[in-house]
Formats: sequence, structure tokens, C-alpha cells
Amino acid sequence: MTSSPGNWQSVREQFPALREKTFLDSACISLASKAAVDAVQKFLDSALRCPERSATLHHIAMDDMRAPARTEIARLIHANENEIALVESTSAGLTIAAAAMPLEAGDRVLICDLEFMQVALPWCQMREKTPIEIDMVPNRGGAIHPEDIAAKITPRTRIVAISSVQWSNGFRVDLAAVSKICREAGVWLVVDAIQQLGAIPMDVRETPVDFLSCGGHKWLTAPFGQGFLYIRDGMQASLQRPISGYLSLEPPVGGWGNYFQTPSITPVRDYKFTDEARVYEIGGTGNYPGAVGLAASVKMLNEIGPANIGRRVHELTDELIAGLTRIGVKIATPLDRRNRSGIVTFDLGSVERNVALMEHLLDHKVMISVRYTAGIGGVRVACHFFNSSDDVARLLELTGSFVRGQTVLAGGGA
Repeated sequence: MTSSPGNWQSVREQFPALREKTFLDSACISLASKAAVDAVQKFLDSALRCPERSATLHHIAMDDMRAPARTEIARLIHANENEIALVESTSAGLTIAAAAMPLEAGDRVLICDLEFMQVALPWCQMREKTPIEIDMVPNRGGAIHPEDIAAKITPRTRIVAISSVQWSNGFRVDLAAVSKICREAGVWLVVDAIQQLGAIPMDVRETPVDFLSCGGHKWLTAPFGQGFLYIRDGMQASLQRPISGYLSLEPPVGGWGNYFQTPSITPVRDYKFTDEARVYEIGGTGNYPGAVGLAASVKMLNEIGPANIGRRVHELTDELIAGLTRIGVKIATPLDRRNRSGIVTFDLGSVERNVALMEHLLDHKVMISVRYTAGIGGVRVACHFFNSSDDVARLLELTGSFVRGQTVLAGGGA
């Protein structure tokens, strides 16, 4: 697919909510596509009717329906399927990653001060049981510089935990540079990718990371309570495996259906777990509709092409930034394209004015948010591939009229 108007219009038709509202808030929670909803509905019809010969076969078939999600996710980030675990959310993935780390008293974790709380939360909780230390890298004008990360690494630093895109202002870190720093220092790199994947391409082969967690409900257009955790192949031997369910075992000869009707099985024995990333899944009955919906959503993204989506997102954010510049508002997002994402944040000078503009836009069915971290933020706009130049123009028109009206009131005019 190219960026021609006809093709993108057909994409918009997958999101019928766009007929009623200007949706510019995928950074909060995205719309689901018709393709994803249809896939979930097909699963629900199967759950309703049990089309298999037996309930055992039906259950096995439902387990198998989760597998395409791993396939499509691996394709999206250029990973192997055995490196993908299906988990509930970004938060779940980050928590699992933290629990897998064999940290000791005095070990240090490095994060930046712009992070969403979940990036820090597992390590904050870990301090309650193991006296680890958390160091923070301060932002510079809303940007995180790799050299500042390098300067904060100590001989006891074990982990750098970072979002590839910051949630409050959309700053996209030079992940390749951070990856190089971590590899040279022998430090694990844990990445929260939820504000990037689905909008801006990522390749874990070109930019190695150790863990990468991403929920489906934002830019992956799959708001069904399903995400994934990538664990780099070869990491397993150095990690603490979780308490896992039976589906994390190596499948028995003849499959589970045959195993369950074998008289000699016993519950207490030596079990052999898989060495794939899925050992970090729940290992039992999973979120079937969530996985089915995520697979359909990511398949659509793969078919459109991550590079095409990235170009489209940059086209729209270019239009937005140019329009905001004409209006004269302060843009809180660093403007270098190398550090840009689908998020553009701008500031009217106070929290009160930013919230007032948000309410004004919501009154006109233009959906955006107000977000801050460490004093950085403002009115956050998220441009995704299903948005259009008309969406951007409508936001700019309403923002411009709001700013002009506020200026007139402040100056005492009519």
C-alpha cells in the first residue's frame, strides 16, 4: 500500500467510529477495526456452538486459535515466534520481566524521569524485598539523550528500563544508541514499546533489546486486553522462570487430548518446560478473544506495511506541527523527525487552559488528552494511520478559534 488518498480512505472504512468523531487519541486507547471485531465475533460464534467433535477437541482448537498472534507479532518486529509470549498488557509484560531478573542487593536499575509509572513500578515494588537502587536520568527539554544514560551507568547497574516513545510528549529515544550502550556495558535493556509499535516501525534484529513489552490497546488497534512480551532468544538460561501452568510444558507425545485419557499419568513428577518465551505466559486457559483480535489487528498492520504506516504518521504529524506553529502555540514535542512518533504535544501556557481546550475539543467530538510527567506535557494529540488531513485540519481550526477567543478575552476585547 502507498500513501495515496484512495488507499488510506479504504483503511478508514475499517474504523466506522471515524464517521462520527475525529479520533486523535490512539495514545490512550485506540479504536478497533472491523477486521478485528469480525475475528473476535467468529471466535465467539465458535464458543457459542462448539463445532468440534468433542469438548476436548474444542478446547484444543481454542488454544490453537491464539497461535497466529505470536506469528503476526514476530513478523511485525522481525523476531522469531519462540521469542514471543502472549501476556495481558504492557504492565503484565514489564512485571514478568522484572520478576525474571536475578537481581541482588545493591544492584541498580536505570530509568528516565519522563516515564509512565508502570516502567518504574516493578522496580519500586522490588525494593520492598530486595534492596536494589533506582537511578533516574533527567530529561533535557523533554528529550532523553543516550550519552546521559551512559553517564549514569555504574558497575552495579544491571538494567536500563525505558520507553521507546515517551507517553507525555511523544519523544522517541535513539534506541539503537541506547542498545549499543547497554550491550557494551553488559546491561540488560528492558523496553516499553506501547507508544511506538503500530505507528513507527521497530526491528529487534537491527536494534537488539533483551525484553520488549507492548499492549495491544493503543497503536496496535486491538483494545481487547491482550499484548505481548518479547524475550531475546538465548536469555532463558540466565532468567528465573516463573511458576507456570501446564501449557508451558513441552507438549506430550500424542497431544494433550491423548495424555488426559492415559490411566498412568500422575500429577507429581519431573516436568519439562519449553525453552520458548511462552513459558512466561499464564500456561492455562488464556484470553482467547483478546489473542484472536490482536492477531487480526496486527495482521492488518503487517499487510498495510509498517514502513507505509510510519510514513503516513509522519505526514500527518508534519501537517499538525506546521499548523500549530502558525497558530503560535508552544510545541512540547522535540521536532527532529528522528525523535518523533505519532504523538505531538503542545502547551497553551497553563494546565487550566490546556484542560479547557481539551473540553472544548471533546464538545466538538475531537478526541485528545492532556498528559504530563516531570513537568513536561500539555495537550496530547495522537495521529495514526487511519487519520486524515481533514482530521488534523479540524483540530487546528478548533484550536485556533479557541486560542483567538482566549486572547481576545485576555485583552479585554469584545
